[in-house]
Amino acid sequence: MSEPTADLREWVAYLAESGVQELRIEGKPGPLDVVREELGECTRCKLHDGRTKIVFGVGNPQADLMFIGEGPGAEEDRRGEPFVGRAGKKLDEMIQAIGLSREQVYIANIVKCRPPNNRDPERDEIEACSPFLKKQIAAIAPRVIVTLGGPATKTILETKVGITRLRGEWAEFEGIPVMPTFHPAYLLRAYTKENRMSVWSDLKTARARIDDPEA
Repeated sequence: MSEPTADLREWVAYLAESGVQELRIEGKPGPLDVVREELGECTRCKLHDGRTKIVFGVGNPQADLMFIGEGPGAEEDRRGEPFVGRAGKKLDEMIQAIGLSREQVYIANIVKCRPPNNRDPERDEIEACSPFLKKQIAAIAPRVIVTLGGPATKTILETKVGITRLRGEWAEFEGIPVMPTFHPAYLLRAYTKENRMSVWSDLKTARARIDDPEA
């Protein structure tokens, strides 16, 4: 980034001396902002009845790598941010293991409101939310998507095949490579060496595809 000009520095100093503490630079909203505005305070399915906050997504709006889970849990519902509970901490570890940070990727779910008792999202709930997830994906245009767990994988790939059969194998969503893997919550429940190595292999493969599209 280039150094500010002398005139700009003087203008900022003048504003500070005048008591101005904050400057806002107005511009056109980004593509994700448009999607969020369209979503609004959504009441398109029954999940809105029990929610505290809509959990839209978080991360780099121009991320090369996008993670998609199934739905918010209790802590996510409280804070309005995906993957911030125990499973979120595990996901952070998974991201860091491939040399990235939470701020460098984008994280979203197939539904934006918490299903009761953390059950899987139902078909009508997924259908109500899917158009917004697809618009998020289009706005971010990631080079690779990693789906976390069965519901997210089945939704993105429009399949009924289970995650155990799909994980580790490349698939595609509207021209974007998709790597299905186990959900971090599953790893917490079944923290075996085999499961850990499977997820590690999936994430390394996804990272390699980002670094070299021909990989």
